[in-house]
Amino acid sequence: MMRTYLDHAATTPMLPEAIEAMSRELTRVGNASSTHASGRNARRVVEESREAIAARLGAQPSEVVFTAGGTEADNLAIKGAFWSRPDRRRIVLSAIEHHAVLESAGWLAERAEADLSLVPVDELGTVDCAALRDEVADDTALVSVMWGSNEVGSVQPVAEIAALAAEQGALSHSDAVQAVGHIPVDFTASGLDLLSCTGHKLGGPYGVGALLVRREVALTAVLHGGGQERDVRSGTVNVAAIAGFAAAVDVAVGGLEAEMARIRWLRSALLEAILAAVSDAVLHGPVDPDATLPGIVNIGFPGCAAEDLLLLLDAAGIDCATGAACSAGVAEPSHVLVAMGLDEEAARSSLRFSLGHTSTVADVAALGAVLPEAVSRARLARGYSATGSERRVAR
Repeated sequence: MMRTYLDHAATTPMLPEAIEAMSRELTRVGNASSTHASGRNARRVVEESREAIAARLGAQPSEVVFTAGGTEADNLAIKGAFWSRPDRRRIVLSAIEHHAVLESAGWLAERAEADLSLVPVDELGTVDCAALRDEVADDTALVSVMWGSNEVGSVQPVAEIAALAAEQGALSHSDAVQAVGHIPVDFTASGLDLLSCTGHKLGGPYGVGALLVRREVALTAVLHGGGQERDVRSGTVNVAAIAGFAAAVDVAVGGLEAEMARIRWLRSALLEAILAAVSDAVLHGPVDPDATLPGIVNIGFPGCAAEDLLLLLDAAGIDCATGAACSAGVAEPSHVLVAMGLDEEAARSSLRFSLGHTSTVADVAALGAVLPEAVSRARLARGYSATGSERRVAR
């Protein structure tokens, strides 16, 4: 069976350029911290990759701290920033953050080190900046709001949030894991102090990412050892993965304008196909294409249990998700959808379809062909009968 991959927000296939760059380094030897010729060659690859990533993301090379991925970058940002500000106890987050951010801050709060505030979002998943302003005060160490939602795609007013934090002397961080390589991201222009990104969401390898840290910002280390990355991240750097990461960033950001237009067109086609197949399906998140990440579509299917529908689509050759891949298999409804005002039943009936650089019109057609039967069977399993169905694209 040919499979249709509609889960690019979980991970996307590696780009040929990234595979080539990574494969080349896998045939070489050398620890980038060694002073002999092999070590110096490895260090050159790391530093050239750092320069390439910085150039594409509007940062200085010295501001790029390599990590083992987005989760580590988020942990270093939240814990490292908080511990570096012992005179301030408050951390302010949006209610729809990724678990890597929520649980890092929650861990600090559970240990009675931090006071944690969660700021609400509206029904489209956009942060309430007025409420955020009310929460940020002179005791705030850090404000963290994701650049774009991994579940519903909503894009946040990051520059406004960074400016608001700066007014109170707080540091600002954004988890841009889903944004980098998919929409324009400029670290310096954003005014942020910290920004997390990763390789495998934009065509690079697993297990490598970066935390961009403004040069003036001091962080407390989370991992201790050799201090290889700016003395705040220890561990032998993964030269091959870093080379692949840099190559993927170069391709994804370099071709961003054309790819954004293509994916936005495909997203529109995907929505049309879903609504043609299931007339009462409901879009969760922004309708305006400029207000959302291009490739993410979160759809509610009334009367369905998302887990049932996911398995039926899987059996039909469609790969999609019930929400964040990191929480797959967890019975709880999506905290993002609940924060947007959905009740538990609606939140449990939603699937995420996400597009990427390998997505085609054929993928859209494949979903449209199998969706009606899958939804019908999922509803039958729950004893649901749709009446008075009407086409809806927003709550």
